[in-house]
Amino acid sequence: MYGVPRTGSPHPVVAMVGGGQLARMTHQAAIALGQTLRVLAVRSDESAAQVSPDVVLGHHTDYDALRRVADGATALTFDHEHVPTELLEKLVADGVPVYPPPSALVHAQDKLVMRQRLSDLGAPVPRFASVTSTGEAEAFAIEVGGAVVIKTIRGGYDGRGVVMADTPEDARDIVARYLADGVPVMVEEKVAMRRELAALVARSPFGQGAAWPVVETVQEDGICVTVIAPAPSLPSEVASAASELALRLASELGVVGVLAVELFETSDGALLVNELAMRPHNSGHWTMDGARTSQFEQHLRAVLDYPLGDTSPLTPYTVMGNVIGADPVPDMSMDERVHHLFARLPEAKVHLYGKEERPGRKIGHVNIVGDDWESLRERAERAAHWLSHAEWTDGWDPHA
Repeated sequence: MYGVPRTGSPHPVVAMVGGGQLARMTHQAAIALGQTLRVLAVRSDESAAQVSPDVVLGHHTDYDALRRVADGATALTFDHEHVPTELLEKLVADGVPVYPPPSALVHAQDKLVMRQRLSDLGAPVPRFASVTSTGEAEAFAIEVGGAVVIKTIRGGYDGRGVVMADTPEDARDIVARYLADGVPVMVEEKVAMRRELAALVARSPFGQGAAWPVVETVQEDGICVTVIAPAPSLPSEVASAASELALRLASELGVVGVLAVELFETSDGALLVNELAMRPHNSGHWTMDGARTSQFEQHLRAVLDYPLGDTSPLTPYTVMGNVIGADPVPDMSMDERVHHLFARLPEAKVHLYGKEERPGRKIGHVNIVGDDWESLRERAERAAHWLSHAEWTDGWDPHA
């Protein structure tokens, strides 16, 4: 029977589709609540499968695997958004409590559906268009002044499926390649922006909402490398507007769980919605050490319909640096790198994901808390670079 804990368990059972680092860190939060996160993983060596004793092996596109992980679960939720909508709708029809529900999650799965719905809700978004021909792409680029962003409608993340085109001719050529491969795409105007922000909120089935401080995210090659919480020098009225927008979208879209609203702060100080994520998010990893309630605990509270936790910060600033696999992978072991990092920066809080190192892969993050965000950023980025490359950016030699 769906929707109740397995016989003999006095605790609720949350099942999460996906065995990556988000599931791993959600499991850490579940332990503190006396629970065990059940995980649907493709392989037994995946990040979350290494730590959870309740693992179902299978693929997120296999309905039988989804049914097995949902069996007896109090709630089914996600480490990623790639489960086909039609399979989630079948689970709901079978009585599985799916959070966020497929009617909400589709807005994080399909960029065109998201843009159209946000426009209907009056949310600020870049100008956009669906394109089915190279001529439509070229015409849109001419209309918005030449430079556009071309996005695959489904499946892109961490910069994948996103290509910049500087001229209408470039847009035509790039779209031609996608369409020739049968990949649906959309185009957006390239926004003149000061920086990127993220508003992280959570919502429960009861309708309670909670928001963390708005953060600044720093991207390189489409991948988030640094998060500064809260966003420095962000006017209070802009921060409030970003949080209110995120809470409104969570309510209007029917989100249950954590919602990350990625935003552009434009060169004239306005806000535009870039992307949505309906799960714990990279922009919220700072909450593990810098907030009263982490995003991972909050996600569990939300999908279980517990009262939500206090989201206030514990420190004036927290800076997170992503540890991203280097090319080449260092000869020095990660254990030795951690040893040296703690010797030089004992204040660093290290979170590693149990992943094999590969170039460009997120393998962990570092949080550092304190009063001076510029000093924190320098130390967090230095720490992350050391863990990635086994090289100190300032040339420091621990043996000298």
